[in-house]
Amino acid sequence: MDLIFAFSLTLIAGLSTGLGGLIAFTKFASRKQFLSLSLGFSAGVMLYVSFVEILPKGIESLAETALADQAVLWGTIAFFLGIGLIMAIDQWLPAAVNPHEIKDEKTNNQSLLRMGLFTAFAIALHNLPEGLATLYAALSDVRLGISVTVAIALHNIPEGIAVAIPIFQATKNKKKAFSYSFFSGLAEPIGALIGFMIFSTFFPPEWFGLIFAFVGGIMVYISLDELLPTAEKYGYHHLSMIGLIAGMAVMALSLLLV
Repeated sequence: MDLIFAFSLTLIAGLSTGLGGLIAFTKFASRKQFLSLSLGFSAGVMLYVSFVEILPKGIESLAETALADQAVLWGTIAFFLGIGLIMAIDQWLPAAVNPHEIKDEKTNNQSLLRMGLFTAFAIALHNLPEGLATLYAALSDVRLGISVTVAIALHNIPEGIAVAIPIFQATKNKKKAFSYSFFSGLAEPIGALIGFMIFSTFFPPEWFGLIFAFVGGIMVYISLDELLPTAEKYGYHHLSMIGLIAGMAVMALSLLLV
């Protein structure tokens, strides 16, 4: 039952990308103010939950294993390895197709379509480790799992918008644009399933704490390298900061209430 609930949370987090695809067809999504505020909000949520919940939870889990004497050391190493992984993924993706690199130049329909399709692929790639993060957080602690789900879901909504808008502009086909944003989000539960099959079979309990810290690093990198800079590039610095603080406040409140 716990596994079914945890997997359901990964599905909710992944499907929020499709929600972003739907929002892309509203008048709000075309406004730079909305995007700047929402991206800042997502960054605030992810930063707060990473430092207040995920990383401490990882170190706490390690303290209950054979690595107890060096729990902080190994948690810190895993945290920075998470940053290194997501950094490597971003470096591997060419800037022209990276969903977190904003382009201001005008493009024709073919290049818009290509950009949208590669964006969907890139987001799916990013969503694989996020799915694993949500699953293991929920299996360890329901409260933490819900918090991580909220954080990742809010992060995925702007990503769904990033997929749907260029594809819709290129094809004028709402169904196609939504479909690509929706299916890119399904990488979240797929990543959770693959990760669970691997880690539950081959790795000792110590790895669970390492995974938490590792995922904390991934979320921090996404917030600082992708969400906040993208929000700033829309030209609304104060709105992105308001969103950042609001995101932290909402997540703090949710942790107090859950």
